[in-house]
Amino acid sequence: MTIIKQTAQHQVLDPCLLGRPVHRLPAFAAQLKEDLGQAMRLNVNRRYWGTFQVDSVAFFRLDGEETALRWTNFSAPAGQIAFSLERKVLLAVLNYRYGRAKSNAAADDAAVKVTATEERLAVLLGQQLAGTLAARIESNLPASAASASPDGADEGFKPVGGGLPAKGGWAIGVTVSDPDSEGGQPLSGRFLFALDKNLMASVLRGLQPERDAARRAARHQAPLGARLQVGLQGRLVSKEMELGSLFDLRVGDVIPISMHRAEVLLDDSRLFTAAVSEHKGKLCLTSFEDVE
Repeated sequence: MTIIKQTAQHQVLDPCLLGRPVHRLPAFAAQLKEDLGQAMRLNVNRRYWGTFQVDSVAFFRLDGEETALRWTNFSAPAGQIAFSLERKVLLAVLNYRYGRAKSNAAADDAAVKVTATEERLAVLLGQQLAGTLAARIESNLPASAASASPDGADEGFKPVGGGLPAKGGWAIGVTVSDPDSEGGQPLSGRFLFALDKNLMASVLRGLQPERDAARRAARHQAPLGARLQVGLQGRLVSKEMELGSLFDLRVGDVIPISMHRAEVLLDDSRLFTAAVSEHKGKLCLTSFEDVE
């Protein structure tokens, strides 16, 4: 009997990614999966996607085998996204959109002629899905980075033609399926996003741990009014008297006064009036009223 010892396969680290939160990309993928699923369920999109559902979302590196795919590029001031939709999925969406028989969707896509309607639909779907991806990237960024985006960054991604994404770049693979496809077998396929360096940097910047800590601290921070300390002065009594009477005062003399409401001042500005009370041997102010 031969015993084969198996060793664990460890992930090879890219030195260009050291110090960057690449290990957090699955968390972003989970967020994007929820966003895409919700976007495809919207009434405005159900006429295209029907009963399609998102099965998985994962990051990977382009290795050059994707050159056989048909790509459409979308550009915005924030960066560029290349989009590719597997043709059998595109045909299924096309058939659903125009009410064709579902059996056509399961046919060999190589036997179906490419039409201008199909190409326009691929661009439309890519623009919608790229917008969902861009919204997720922007929502993860800290407020300072989002506000620093150039003017017009919220105009959306515009199609800028074809072109292959760079080999070795980051891409996102999204697997979708239609459980109600013809023949009882769910139709499964996928579409891809390829991100340029600017957008991928934004993805990683939104996943930085210190960004999360800063956002949590900002959420739990007390309001400004609870953190800002000011010094108040309480004026219990004031009395006007002639200068001569003041100089005539001797030890033991009594100045008659009547205790009314005290004044509460901030830098000699009257803010409130308050009643004077005694609590455990100390004078206290209570029953504050705004000064009209």
